Amino acid sequence: MSNINIEDIKKLRTTTSASVLDVKKALEEAKGDYEEAKKLLVKRGQAIAAKKTAEREVKAGLVESYIHSTGNIGSLVLLSCETDFVAKTEEFRELAHEIAMQAAVQDYSGVEELLEDEYIRDPSKKVKDLITEVIAKTGEKILLSEVCRFSVE
Repeated sequence: MSNINIEDIKKLRTTTSASVLDVKKALEEAKGDYEEAKKLLVKRGQAIAAKKTAEREVKAGLVESYIHSTGNIGSLVLLSCETDFVAKTEEFRELAHEIAMQAAVQDYSGVEELLEDEYIRDPSKKVKDLITEVIAKTGEKILLSEVCRFSVE
């Protein structure tokens, strides 16, 4: 554990929202390598998210809208989760807004196409990765249920 410093633990915990114990384990496995530990935590978060997505039912959520500054393009998304508690969190609301903004970028043929598209703010991620990150933080199943884009053209 001599390769692990407290600043890396704090930074990794803030970045990933993983528990202190999980962060320490990841840093130990990565022999103190911050980037490798981050990759391990992301991979574990994705595995947890996949399990939650398969086993649980969504009963709550949020409808979010986005209107472009020009006023001629807008979108609506229905982002679903398990409980009202999570639907009211800042992370969930921010996720819904980011997806609504993404949905206004182009006319997607459906939810799956949007999920597989590159995220406009970070092309190294797909939209589905944003959802996976929030699932890992909240511990609840989250689904993009519906998406609709409107434009004046």
